[in-house]
Amino acid sequence: MTIEIVPSWMLNLDDEDVSFIKKFILSSGSLKEIAHQYGVTYPTVRLRLDKLIQKIQVNEDTANEPFIALIKRLAINEKIELETAKVLISEYKKQIGGK
Repeated sequence: MTIEIVPSWMLNLDDEDVSFIKKFILSSGSLKEIAHQYGVTYPTVRLRLDKLIQKIQVNEDTANEPFIALIKRLAINEKIELETAKVLISEYKKQIGGK
């Protein structure tokens, strides 16, 4: 797949996320099978999938607000605390006029 046809939501995923998606597809969406492949529990895989879903949704929901998307990605990736992210987004929205 050439870079021109890669969806924008996919460009923001790291290699580990893409690998997880590949395994998910190849296992026909069986989280139990993926858990076996990774050697972890089903709830661990479910949590990983939920975080991946959040990453994709953040990109879709905030395509017009790159700063907000960045803050949300940092929170999802546990680089900053969720409460810190909320404060930063709130203050940013105040600065730009409550968008």
